Amino acid sequence: SRTQLEDMAPRIVEHPSDLLVSKGEPATLSCKAEGRPAPAVEWYKDGERVETDQEDPRSHRTLLPGGSLFFLRILHGRRGKPDEGVYVCVARNYLGEATSRNASLEVAGE
Repeated sequence: SRTQLEDMAPRIVEHPSDLLVSKGEPATLSCKAEGRPAPAVEWYKDGERVETDQEDPRSHRTLLPGGSLFFLRILHGRRGKPDEGVYVCVARNYLGEATSRNASLEVAGE
């Protein structure tokens, strides 16, 4: 029997689902990926990469250890709706990448 574990391209095992959130409330977009080596996860909103507190310590968005995206509070105002949009999570390692289903985040009561 072979004991060597083979490296594997990423696959998404938990996809995000659509969210309807009140502004000012916290929210979590789920994403979980498997692969070997463990894939790095990035999020994109409407095709643009989402910055989290890994890049900007003041960000209200946190990438959780499992790959989910956590919002401390949903920001939404007359001048800007930075959190509303369509999100995907992308998991990558050197063997390839996997993209989750689309999940839309909408702010309630507007």
